[in-house]
Amino acid sequence: MAQKSYRLQEIADALGASLRGDPDVRVTGLATLQAAGPGHISFLANPSYGKYLKDTKAAAVIVSEAAAEQAQTNVLLLDNPYLGYARLSHWFDPTPMAPEGVHPTAVIDPSATVSPSASIGPHVVVEAEACIGEQVVIGAGSCIGARSRIGDHSVLRPRVTLAHDVVIGQRCHILSGAVIGSDGFGFANEKGVWHRIAQLGGVTLGDDVEVGANTTIDRGALDSTVIGNGVKLDNLIQVGHNVQIGDHSAMAAMVGIAGSTRIGKHCVFGGASVVAGHLDIADQVHLTGMTMVTNNISESGVYSSGVIADTNRQWRKNAVRFRQLDALARRIIDLEKKSEG
Repeated sequence: MAQKSYRLQEIADALGASLRGDPDVRVTGLATLQAAGPGHISFLANPSYGKYLKDTKAAAVIVSEAAAEQAQTNVLLLDNPYLGYARLSHWFDPTPMAPEGVHPTAVIDPSATVSPSASIGPHVVVEAEACIGEQVVIGAGSCIGARSRIGDHSVLRPRVTLAHDVVIGQRCHILSGAVIGSDGFGFANEKGVWHRIAQLGGVTLGDDVEVGANTTIDRGALDSTVIGNGVKLDNLIQVGHNVQIGDHSAMAAMVGIAGSTRIGKHCVFGGASVVAGHLDIADQVHLTGMTMVTNNISESGVYSSGVIADTNRQWRKNAVRFRQLDALARRIIDLEKKSEG
C-alpha cells in the first residue's frame, strides 16, 4: 500500500485550523508526542502530556492557543485539538476497503433485498425479507435475521449477529461479536419454577450509533428496545430488554443496564457502572466508574458510588467501621436526646 502524504496547509484547510509554520511540510502519519518523528503530526489534548510538547520530533502538532508557545515545531491551532485529531485519523486509517458485491460463500434468502453497492463478506447469512442499504459493509461470518434492516453506509465487522426484526440506522458501526436482538431475560415464576416469556419486540438503533465488540442489546418483551441517534457503546456492555437510551449518550466498557430503564440524552456512563431496571435517568447525567444506580435520577450532574482501591489492611479496617455505622448512629441519636433533656 502506497504511503499517504499530505501538505500541512492541506490539513490546516480541511480542519479549519490556523497554521504557524511551513505550509509545504509533508505529513505521512499520526503519532503521539513521545513517539513522533519527521513526517508525523501529533496533538496535545490532555495537559498532563504538555511536558512532551517542547521536545517532540513531530513535523507538526495540533494544539490550542494556550499551549502553542511551548511547541518548537510547526503548529496547527484549534480550540479542540482532540477533535482535530479525530477527524485527521480517518485520513490515515489502514482498514482495507471492502469490495462491492456478494461473496460466493454468502447465503442470501431470495426474499431479501441487498443494494448492489453493498459488500457482503464470506459466509454471511442474510435471512428472509431482510433489507441491506446502499454501501453497507457486512463482515465475514455475520448473520442478519429475518426482516431486519440496515441503513445506508453502515458497517458490521466480522461475526456480528442481528436477530430478527432489528432496525439499524444510517452510518452505524457495529464491532465484532456484537449481538443485537437477542432474547431479553424474561421469566415468570410459579412455585419455584421459571417459565420463559417470549420476547415479542425488536431493537431499533438510530443513525450514527456505534456498538462495541461483544456488546449485547436485548430485544423488547413487547415494545422495542431503542438506542437513540449518535449513541456510542463500548465493548462488553449489556443493554436489557425495553431499555431506551437517549441521543448522543456514551457508555464505557462493562456497563450494565437492566430492563425497561430509560436513559436521557447526552449521558456519560463510566466503566462497570450498573443501572437497575424500571428507572428514569435524566439528560446529561455522568456516572463515574463502578457507580451503582438503584433509584431514579431526576437532575443532571455527576454521580458516584464506587469504592476507591486501598491497601487490603486499610480496606479491612474500613469494612469493619462500615458495619458499625448503624450502631454508631444510634449512639449519637441517644446522646443528642440526653443532651437535649
